[in-house]
Parts: sequence; C-alpha cells; structure tokens
Amino acid sequence: MRQAPAGRRAFAWLRRRARRATTALAVLTLAGGTALTATGPATAAPQAWTPKPSPMTTPWTNQVPVDTPLPEYPRPQLTRPDWANLNGIWDFAVTSASAGQPASFSEQIRVPFAAESALSGIQRKITQNDKLWYKRTFTVPSGWNGRRVQLNFGAADWRTTVWVNGQQAGAVHSGGYDAFSYDITDLLNGGTNTVVVSVWDPTETGTQAIGKQRIRDVAPHSGGGILYTAASGIWQTVWLEPTASARVGRLDMVPDPVNSRLKVTVRGTGTSGHTARVTVSSGGTVVGTATGPVGTEFTVPVPNPHLWTPDDPFLYDVRADLLLGTTAVDSVGSYTGMRTIALASVGGYQRPVLNGKFVFQTGTLDQGYWPDGIYTAPTDAALRHDLQKHKDLGFNMVRKHIKVEPQRWFYWADRLGLLVWQDMPSMERTPDAAARTQWEAEYDRIIDQHRSSPSLVVWVDQNEGWGQYDQARIADRVKAYDPSRLVDNMSGINCCGAVDGGNGDLLDHHVYVGPGTTVPSATRAAVLGEFGGLGFKVTGHEWYPGGGFSYEDQPDLAHLNNRFVGLLDAIREVRMPRGLSASVYTEITDVENEVNGLLTYDRQVVKVDEARVRAANRALIDASQGSTAPVTLPTGYRSLRVTTPGYTDRYARHRAGALFTEVVGSGSDTLLKNDATWRIVPGLADNTCYSFESRNYPGEYLRHRDFRVYKESGNTDLFRADATFCPVRGANGGVRLSAYNFPEQYLRHINAELWLATPGGTHTWDNPALFTEDTTWAVEAAWAP
Repeated sequence: MRQAPAGRRAFAWLRRRARRATTALAVLTLAGGTALTATGPATAAPQAWTPKPSPMTTPWTNQVPVDTPLPEYPRPQLTRPDWANLNGIWDFAVTSASAGQPASFSEQIRVPFAAESALSGIQRKITQNDKLWYKRTFTVPSGWNGRRVQLNFGAADWRTTVWVNGQQAGAVHSGGYDAFSYDITDLLNGGTNTVVVSVWDPTETGTQAIGKQRIRDVAPHSGGGILYTAASGIWQTVWLEPTASARVGRLDMVPDPVNSRLKVTVRGTGTSGHTARVTVSSGGTVVGTATGPVGTEFTVPVPNPHLWTPDDPFLYDVRADLLLGTTAVDSVGSYTGMRTIALASVGGYQRPVLNGKFVFQTGTLDQGYWPDGIYTAPTDAALRHDLQKHKDLGFNMVRKHIKVEPQRWFYWADRLGLLVWQDMPSMERTPDAAARTQWEAEYDRIIDQHRSSPSLVVWVDQNEGWGQYDQARIADRVKAYDPSRLVDNMSGINCCGAVDGGNGDLLDHHVYVGPGTTVPSATRAAVLGEFGGLGFKVTGHEWYPGGGFSYEDQPDLAHLNNRFVGLLDAIREVRMPRGLSASVYTEITDVENEVNGLLTYDRQVVKVDEARVRAANRALIDASQGSTAPVTLPTGYRSLRVTTPGYTDRYARHRAGALFTEVVGSGSDTLLKNDATWRIVPGLADNTCYSFESRNYPGEYLRHRDFRVYKESGNTDLFRADATFCPVRGANGGVRLSAYNFPEQYLRHINAELWLATPGGTHTWDNPALFTEDTTWAVEAAWAP
C-alpha cells in the first residue's frame, strides 16, 4: 500500500495534538468548574457577547465558535504537545491613546479578530487617538508544574504592552506582523491569573509598516481604491505553552537536496552546555539523524531526497531534541520540504529555477482581507480556502501582498504546494531614521519566523516606491540574511515613482492590463509582479453595491473568461519565450471596492470558468518545461495569406495607407502584387520579433495605431514598438502575429480590414467568431520578389 505523503501525516499529527490541546484546555477552569472564559470585574457585569452583522457573509462567518475561535495549533513548524488557546471572549475597553489602564472594561471582544471587524463584536473605527485594552483570567493546569509558562501572541497591530497580575511582562512589542512571546512564570500566582493587554495602532498617521490599512469607516462606503479598512489590535491567536527552562526557540532549516542533506540550526534559550539532535523521518521511518551544537549550523543526511514541488509537495517530518548529556530536556516537532530555488541562465535568459529546472511561476496577488474578519480569516478552513482555490485554478504561486499571514497559512501553502512570494508590508511615507530601524528589525523577525517554510521562495522588499529608501542596501541585506531565497528589491520598478535599486534577483514590472514587454537583464530574471485587474461585479456579492472599480471592467462573464485566458495565452505564446519567468495576476478575490477578483469578496462566487483557467495555467507551466525558444519567421520578401476557410485566396495589402485583405492571383496587376509583398526584417523594437517593410514604399512599415493597422514611417520608440510583431503558432501550421507592445492583441482581418484584435475584447473587431482562424496567417512566397 502506498504510504500517505509526509504532509498528510504531519497534518494528522497536528490534528491529534489539537485534540490533546482541547483536553488540556478543559483543565483550565475557574472556581466552580466552569469552562475557561474571559471574566470582567464583578462590578462590570457586561451583557452577553454577540458578533456584529458582517457587511458580507462568507461560508465560514457563522461557523466561528464564540468561545474557541481558531482552535488549531498556531505554530506548525515548532510544535509541542501541551498548550492552551486563549482565543475567545475577553473584556474590552477603549481609552485615549495616552491613558493608563481603565478602571472598568465595559465591553467584550472576541479575540483574535481586529476591533474594526464584525467577528470581533466591536466593529467600529479605531484611530491614532485610541488605545485598545483587553483583559481576561486564566489558571495554569497542575500538570504544568515545574515548567516555564510562555504567553504567545501570533500578532497584534501595533504597539503592545502586556501585564500579568498587575506586573508588566517583558518589553513593549512594536510590530504588526511578527509573533512575540513572554515568559510569564515568575508573574503567576498559583491560582486565578489576570492578563491585561494594551495595543496602540496609529495606522497611516504613524511611521510603521501598515501595508494597505487605512483609517476608514467600517461600514461599506464608496471609494477607497486599492486601500482598505484598518485592522487594529490583536489579530492572531493568543496562547499559553509550558516549556523547560532550557528550550528550543526556533529551527532554521535550509534544504540541500543536491548534497542529500538538510542544513539545520537549532536556536534556544538557556542552552549553555546543551547539544541538539535533529531527526528527519518519512512515514515513521527515520531517514537521517545528527547531533550538533545549539546555535550553530550542522547537517542531517537525507539520502535520495524526495523533492518538494508544487505538483508534488512532499514533506518530511522533523524532530529536534535539546540534550543535556544524553537526556532530552526539550523536544519539538516540525517538517521540511527538500527543494532549492536559485537563478540560472536558461536558453540565454536569466530564470528562477526550482530544483535546478525552470518552471514558469504563475500566480495571483493575494491581499488576505475578509469582509467579516478583515485581517483574520474566520476559520482555518477559510484560511486554507484561498490557497486551495489557487490550486483549483491551476496556479503554482501566490504573492502575499504587503501583509504577512499567520504561520498556519504558510503550513497550508507548504502542504498544498504553492510557491510563495512574501512582501514586507510597506510604510506610508519615506521613513526617518527611527522608522527605518523599526521596519528593518521587524523585517528580520518576519524572515526568521518563516525562513524554514519550503513554499516561500521570494522576499519582496518594497512595492511601487511606497515608503521607499535604500533599495539596493535593503536587497543586499535581505540576501545576506537569507541567501537561500530570491530577493526582489522593488516590485513595480516601472510604476508610480518607484526607484529601482538595480540589484536583487528579479526585474519586476507592473503592467495593467498587460502583459507588457518586460525583459530580463544580464543579472536578473524578468517577472510581471502585477498585471490584469479585469473587473466584474456580481450582483448580490458587492461590498458596496455599485461602488466597485477595476482596471478594466468586463461586460459579462464570457468576456471576462476570454480576456483572462487570452492574457495567460499571450504570456505563454509571446512573453515567456522572450524571457518572462513569472506573472502575478491582480487578484484572487475582490477586496472591498476592488472588483478585480477571480472570486467575489465573500468567497461565494468563482467568477471564471475554473476548468478553462486551470487548463490555461497548466499549458503555461508545461510550456516552460519544454522548449522555450520563440517562433521564427523567414526574412526577406514574403506575402501574408489569410487562412480563414473561404478566404484563403486573400492577402494582406496596403491601400491608401491602410491595410486590407484582397484576392491576389497570378493574373493580378503589378501594383496589387507589390502592395501585397512585405520585407520581413528583425523587429525595430525587439530583434527576437519582426517588422514588415513595404515592398514598394521602402522605409514604411506595417504599423498599428488605435487598433487599426496602417503602412507608415516613423523614428520614435512608440513607432518602432507599434511596427514590431511577434509570431506565435497558429492553426494548421500558420502563425499569429502578436503586437510587440500589446502581446495579448493579434493581427486580424475582419470585413477585409486589418485590426489589432483582443481575445475577450469588446470592440466589433474582437468578435469571438472565427477569432483564431482570422488571426492566423500563412507566410508565403512573395508576389513581388
């Protein structure tokens, strides 16, 4: 019997651990035997908590437990059997930003949902003038006696202070996207303990990383553009964990399948005199083990490694033991995937290579917003859903856009098999020295917390110049800090005032609608960091009905499907053979008033034809793994013949400066034969493509202008681009001629006129009937050699 993949076994193990955690949670009781719940002061007596109505309901909105939301183990790459989830109902208050702890907490909030969200039960605007306060009680199980107790936060936005039994627990934490912990053992009282948390979040009025958050009314409203509702306060799981005094704090794992080994650094606290033992296994069978010093890299053999790929996301189980002599004083579970990511020359172009092979990376921009939870997915199934939809649609990559998700999101990407580009959330403005120090420190912590995820292959430092500074230095710094991954110094170097640092591994353009003409350099691979933005509003599934916008509205779903698949086909046929290595479509879901999504914001409707999109993505990926050489044409004098059945005796000719088709035969006059003859030369804008010079008007070329095609001369960059066409394979041995600067548009005859036609376009010359036939040409011997 074929064994289950390690990823499935790891997931099953996590589920068993979750059940054990539920048992442990049941031990955490208050006097009288009631289940662990948040309790307020005796004088507060708040009303029973209820969620607020969500502006849009996802399939999971009403599946969120009141007392135990997000009960899954929150840290899959560093697991221990004993833990207690503190998510649920906490007492809550809002004071002025400068105030101290309030005397009473008159409201209740469901943690870990941001205060602006419906699922939190608060659902109101929070500004820089507010400070959020959280409070609850807990007891520590007697079975944890003799161990240290850690209080862990997945993330809280932005400046967080924690008190346990009236004493501050460690330092104030500044950062909205990284996990942090406190050892609270010495603050515990042996009975009922009280934890109080304050969070201050200035959002765009501050200088910290905020991504796309902006202070807005929480009710749906018009406007907003590409910026969305803020998410203030605790927004990831809060939990308790017992540990030994000497404990493992992090596993840094770098797969090295070329040398059949896993490079590991076990980092810990209180580990003087200790060593570390790491064991890699598959299906319960040990494949390699090694012992080494704590805090220093050593290697574990992994013979005949089963490689991790998007098509086969195989995961090995990992166990790390902290040893004092021969005794294990702490043990943690983890997993890894054996894969490499690098840059290499493939067919004369710099390309990203996965396990030494070029695989085109096709993905979407994933903002990670929810109408009910804003920054926090309502359930773990919801968190998984968007990644699964990427797989269903045939994508092999996702760009997490200027937000960092909980560690379980990375687990699902690892397990499902999606390559991840992780953005560092941007700042609102050019930062001062203090803000730079904070941003870089938070970036380091984010790298540390996710550096062992096999799915993560690219760090994206900055985006479109937002809060940009020291681009080249940052890229070099990130590459030195994590040399095992590719680095994108700036996504969208051609956009919005961005300044290219000139280094890193990727040359990244944003082109709407695209796909544009991005080409690699001698040192960087060419990628399309954003393109698309095709919009369609689904009645009954709009955040603010009538308020949505897109980069290009589509009149109906047929046009949306044809247009989107046309873009993917243009990348496969035209741009990938000429050096493009990755593309990121905007976007996987609608977000608030953005309606560019392949899914609606409530995840209730998939707008596109899944099977058709999946086939287009699969064709793109498969094409990248075969020959990537572009189609070539013979040079010299030739004629272009129509291949549409019933019109195969017609040829492209110029007349009065415009292009038409006309019947040409041996008895045709000399003028017509000359008008229907073109000298094919290397492209004026790109010598991997071609230009078509008139036979009887040397220096004048076939050129598109406002979709119509003409015979003209010129000496500008725009003219040269308009007069360049890239051939791709057509039907029955013919070729299709794609516009160099609009690769998704093809030279088409319709009603005897020549136009640039777009699959899924809305003009009369974009008519889908006979589209492929009308855009396929036979390159024939010249009528006038």
